[in-house]
Amino acid sequence: MMADLINRFHLSLNVGDLNRSVDFFRNLLGQPPAKCREDYAKFEVNDPPLVLSLEPMPPTGRGALNHAGFRFSSSEKLVEAQCRLEMAGFPTQREEGVECCYSKQTKFWINDPDGNMWEFYVLEEDISHRGAGQQLPVLTAMTTTGEVRESVKNINDLAPIAVNCCTPSDKNCSTNAVLPPQQTKPPSSFEHFLGSPVRPEPGVIYQQIHLRGTFNEAHAEEKIATWLQTSRKQLAPHGELKIHVLTTDSPIEESDLNLPGPAAYVKHVPVLEELLGQLQQAGFVHISLETFRSQPCFVVHHAQLRETLIIARQPAVIPVKSSPNSSVEDQNSPGSETSEPTFEVLYKGPFAQITEDSGIVFRRGIRTRVAESIWKPIAGTKSSQEFVTLTTPR
Repeated sequence: MMADLINRFHLSLNVGDLNRSVDFFRNLLGQPPAKCREDYAKFEVNDPPLVLSLEPMPPTGRGALNHAGFRFSSSEKLVEAQCRLEMAGFPTQREEGVECCYSKQTKFWINDPDGNMWEFYVLEEDISHRGAGQQLPVLTAMTTTGEVRESVKNINDLAPIAVNCCTPSDKNCSTNAVLPPQQTKPPSSFEHFLGSPVRPEPGVIYQQIHLRGTFNEAHAEEKIATWLQTSRKQLAPHGELKIHVLTTDSPIEESDLNLPGPAAYVKHVPVLEELLGQLQQAGFVHISLETFRSQPCFVVHHAQLRETLIIARQPAVIPVKSSPNSSVEDQNSPGSETSEPTFEVLYKGPFAQITEDSGIVFRRGIRTRVAESIWKPIAGTKSSQEFVTLTTPR
């Protein structure tokens, strides 16, 4: 029978473990899925009007998504949802009367099985200022507090916690059905979240490694070098390292950190200048700050803390043979043959010369031949406007 044709918001999520995600959202929403198959699941919710579908395909990135969630109509419903999740083994973090996003809210935060951050709240009142409890996307690990269990008075009135994917009325599976493991291809990317014990799989070469809040863990200063060494070892040539982290402009003792909201999980804040130096010392190139704003998120003892997104690349220098009679400066190592295409480019200025991270020098007004692996990352940046490409790849 078709569901009522009312207007509903539709959200489709890729999930790494369909069984686990169905369990998570069933406890969050307080109802079983409307459909549940080996390769698909769907929830249809009336309050809020939502169609949520789950596709067994491991997520490869978060794109522009900061976090998801919705506002409950009452504190009782908020507590019920949090209790169901806690009792099912999904840890949450609760915040009472926090000022955030120009309003005063009571809420809880939780990560779904694929690491996406969800926020559920009740609105208490609007306020004229932003508030100090704004959420930072680098903070994604949650720990069980147990506060929700103490705040629930009538736990027996809550909906029972389901343990199977399918309902008895579903003819395609029994109440004891367990979905088979999902068949996936070797991962092309690895993502680590603050507090997660997961590490890159030994021997696997990734195109991208994304560290979200990793360097904000307790005693992270002792682990940064190891993470950078591991990333250098397991990134493919020209592979991308993304570091999403809260940084500071001056050293802060861990004992001085007592940040509000989800930022309470920050136990170490690296000095930005030192972190950039460690990246360069580890051998990464094309290091850039993709996110770094003028206004700090927090100020602790005059130290300014900012959300920072750093992108760096694994070197991909492949030498080509020099042409001794050419008027073009060949910025690749002479004496070696390669099938990699090369580009002839000219730097227009405004400086007399600029130096690429791997040591290649572009002099103003001088034709320079470089390998595609060198030119490609430059061509994808605003700096490419300072160059003219004189020839097609050869």
